[in-house]
Amino acid sequence: MSDILDFGGNLPPQDIEAEEAVLGGILLIPEVMETVAKILDPEAFYLDAHKYIYTAAIRLHSAHKPTNLLNITESLSKNGMLARIGGNAKLAKLIDRTISAASIHDFAEVVQQKYLSRRLISSGNEIVQLGYDESKPLVERLNAAEEKIFSIRHQNQIVPEPEFAGNLSSKSLEKIKQFNQGIDMPAYPTGFYELDSMIHGGLKRGSLIVVGSRPSIGKSAFARQIAFVISACYKLPTIVFSLGMSKEDINMRLLAFESCIQAGLLNTGRVSQTQWVPLERSIRIISELPLLIDDSPCLTPLEIRSKIRKVIAKHGSLGLVVIDDLQLMVDGSDNRLPQPIGQIIKQLKSLAKEYNIPIVLLSQLNPNLESRTNKRPMLSDLPDTYSMERDVDLVLGLYRDEYYNPDTPDIGIAEVSILKNRNGFIGRIKLEFKADWNRFDNLKY
Repeated sequence: MSDILDFGGNLPPQDIEAEEAVLGGILLIPEVMETVAKILDPEAFYLDAHKYIYTAAIRLHSAHKPTNLLNITESLSKNGMLARIGGNAKLAKLIDRTISAASIHDFAEVVQQKYLSRRLISSGNEIVQLGYDESKPLVERLNAAEEKIFSIRHQNQIVPEPEFAGNLSSKSLEKIKQFNQGIDMPAYPTGFYELDSMIHGGLKRGSLIVVGSRPSIGKSAFARQIAFVISACYKLPTIVFSLGMSKEDINMRLLAFESCIQAGLLNTGRVSQTQWVPLERSIRIISELPLLIDDSPCLTPLEIRSKIRKVIAKHGSLGLVVIDDLQLMVDGSDNRLPQPIGQIIKQLKSLAKEYNIPIVLLSQLNPNLESRTNKRPMLSDLPDTYSMERDVDLVLGLYRDEYYNPDTPDIGIAEVSILKNRNGFIGRIKLEFKADWNRFDNLKY
């Protein structure tokens, strides 16, 4: 049995009966090995004897031989392991433990969960030791601790197998029918008609979207408005993670957006008699939205994943996640680990795929663009352009000419440049921007 791990004197998580049921199943019904091999490694078994038997089964399976009693016995005997596992009597006992082929998968899942629980305890002990080891920099120890947790979560994910194109085509046909009948949606419209047209209907589920601009251009308002539209039109829970602005400030800006009352008036309470009615109407509308605001500072992708999981568990679904912004995730704080941008981008893309939701990540653009004559954003203005090109599905850049040129004819106009797009066109659209209300609108031509 596994005695190399420190479980503090407690009995480690394990289920011997489940292990016996799995092994008995692959002895009696060799065909189930195809499924079990995708779930379990030999180390998942608590008893050493079970590890040896399963290792023999893995060897036979890799050699395309059935894992029946005769072959397993021969393999163990050839490697001098038959006596160590308890001989033929042990194998016969395992076959007696088999219930049905249908339940072997469930027992394999139980074995895997117990194994991961043991690994979690072990990693926790190692993390405690990292806390005491002041010979290494804190950043290095924090990074090692986070990697230990991520490795356990990664091991809990089943690696997808290759599929024939014909099978995938059948699945695609079913999806197309559901989209056609309005049963399901491939993407969530942003409410900006030209933008939705160019990105094939809206923000695609499972995609990572980056919205970049220089400060004070309006990217936070732009993303909040999309979250508002998705929660209002489709009654889907949406989350705005604001790492820099308080929940109260965000809500005040949402009220300004919906009521068309200047944010400055709301913040000072200078609301006129005629403005109370639209303000109260806006409060009623917003109070009915499944729009969640989280102002926890310096969140990591792991913490965001945990919060997303809780929202889905409580509400059953999730329409959109907005994270404001990338630089605050990277910088961390005095007691947080600064994270490489590429690592954050990769983890957020994985998160979008795992929960099949669009994630909108806001980012500041490189200040060097201020030295250019044309200050419209380019893909190269984003931090870690390589990661953006590799892992991000859609990149939008926001620009307002009036911010740089007060005499421009484009007063109150915002440009949205599609800088990268895996699912549509590259180009530029214009929107009306009303700064007093933190609001973007479709242009009326």
